[in-house]
Amino acid sequence: MSARAVTQLLQSAPATALPGTWKLARGRAVTLRPASDGILRVAHGRVYATVDGPHGGTPFDAGDHVLEVGKSMYLRAGQGVVIEAWNAQGASYFAWDPVFAPARPRATVAAVLQPLADLRMAASLALRAAGQLASGLARLAWDRLRGRQAGVNARRAHGAC
Repeated sequence: MSARAVTQLLQSAPATALPGTWKLARGRAVTLRPASDGILRVAHGRVYATVDGPHGGTPFDAGDHVLEVGKSMYLRAGQGVVIEAWNAQGASYFAWDPVFAPARPRATVAAVLQPLADLRMAASLALRAAGQLASGLARLAWDRLRGRQAGVNARRAHGAC
């Protein structure tokens, strides 16, 4: 690369460093078809983005978008987008940040044994509580029955006198 080309490149770059971005010269376009879900972010300038369909009925789900500095767009894996630098002052810069799905936890024996132990303990506590309830109800019924029987005997004794 010649010194003149380097000078022109540096003059067309924005004042701040833009690590992790791609430069898109004014009037140029590029097609992206991401392999994973991700976010297209505009770091400098402005881009015109046309997303592959199908498109919904809301304005946010239309096929064409103008993205300026700080704006972003979510894209699904395999969804194509054509972006064109739409910046009168020079190049636009954009970044692509993949969004990875969280890994599914692997099934393990411990994942089954712990809930089984919890159920066993819960069943044991439920049986114990049911037994105590039955015992309490039986005592209550017995005391009521004895109380009635004592009252009947007292009346008989009092009536006999």
